[in-house]
Amino acid sequence: MKSTVEQLSPTRVKINVEVPFDELKPNFDRAYRKIAQQVRIPGFRPGKAPARVLESRIGRAPVLDEVINEAIPAKYLEAVRSSEVRTLGQPEFEVTKLEDREVLEFTAEVDVRPEITLPDLDDLTVSVDDVELDESEVDEQLDQLRARFGVLKGVDRPAENGDFVSIDLSATVDGEEVPDASTTGLSYEIGSGQLVEGIDEAIIGANEGETKTFTTKLVAGEHAGKDAEVTVKVNSIKERELPEADDEFAQLASEFDTLDELKADLRERLLRMKRVQQGVQARDKVLEELLNRVEVPVPEKVLEAEIANRKHDAIHPFDHDEEAFKRSLEAQGGNPEEWEKEVREEAERSVRTQLLLDAIADARDVSVSDSELTERIIYQAQRFGMNPDEYVQRAQEAGQLGAIYADVRRGKALAGVVREVTVTDASGQTLDLSELFGTGDDSSQAADSASNEDTASDEGSSEDGASKDADESSSTTDR
Repeated sequence: MKSTVEQLSPTRVKINVEVPFDELKPNFDRAYRKIAQQVRIPGFRPGKAPARVLESRIGRAPVLDEVINEAIPAKYLEAVRSSEVRTLGQPEFEVTKLEDREVLEFTAEVDVRPEITLPDLDDLTVSVDDVELDESEVDEQLDQLRARFGVLKGVDRPAENGDFVSIDLSATVDGEEVPDASTTGLSYEIGSGQLVEGIDEAIIGANEGETKTFTTKLVAGEHAGKDAEVTVKVNSIKERELPEADDEFAQLASEFDTLDELKADLRERLLRMKRVQQGVQARDKVLEELLNRVEVPVPEKVLEAEIANRKHDAIHPFDHDEEAFKRSLEAQGGNPEEWEKEVREEAERSVRTQLLLDAIADARDVSVSDSELTERIIYQAQRFGMNPDEYVQRAQEAGQLGAIYADVRRGKALAGVVREVTVTDASGQTLDLSELFGTGDDSSQAADSASNEDTASDEGSSEDGASKDADESSSTTDR
């Protein structure tokens, strides 16, 4: 077999392959066996008819089709390996010459990883916000903890913001009832924003047993984007009674004996979270600066696939009804054309990020250990509320284990860059981020520790989040 590679653009090549028929003998043997199982020929058991008998019965063309369909992908992969082309996505094949019993020639156009020139990092500096903690934030954390131990108590007054109510809901569009919008005995916290727009205003001030009606735009279902008349009946009103913030509560809600000790622990947790957020900000700014400095050509087919994936995810909740999605988007003040533009921009940035971080990882020979991969899998499984074994099984079925590996590798690559640049806060103080990004080999463990501290903000670990843009697209460049 002979093959040559023709560079069509920085991100696309054409691979020309020439295969003599002598090399296709194993393919012909398999083709004859397969076809023989499918064709009944008198005098021969299934699968036992000789090749010449098969060809005399069905002709040469079906055999050639079977051979070509099997041989081209295999010979393409062989050509890719021999030429060390780093392909992305699926190739587009074209048979350019077929001389029976002589030669098969075909071409494969495919996207490839572009050559990326990495910048010198000596002058790369970023500035992040100061870590500031207001005592009111500690009080807010304390109130949230108290709320977990609060009890609901019925009240004899109109509903207020923050109350818990039991309600019945129904809705009509153009006088026709909307079954999906009807429910009874629904528990709802006023002000939580978990139901349709306008419901809080309707409920606040209502008494137990009172019915209110308001108009809102539906954002999902077959009537998405249309005005609906919603009727809400308040069945009961309860307020949450919080326990007193004292030493007794501290002993009930924590391992501490006094309220002061509990508040000191909350204060330290908030400071740790803010330092993690500071590290995340540094990571994001470093990545942004790299993207601004480095030219990263974007493979068009990969970009199109990423855009398609993002659109699929957006429209999926609407049963893939694009019109329903657009109506919902417009109901929320969005513009379909602007949304299309934003999707393309975000997809392009995501692909550029993946390619850039891959180039950095290659240049630095970054590898991922089994323990690091396991840590990421456990973290992802927890995010989705799944057992790690189940998560791995689903990832294997979807062919995404390679993408998970690539995301961890990209995160480590970016963490390595962050360790080398100068990071200052708004006050001009140079920051030591080794606790978050490690000092070298321990970077993964340090970043995972940071992740645990920042679970509430769903940032992931500082290193985990380094490939956040790539994560959003499930690593399109690795598919």
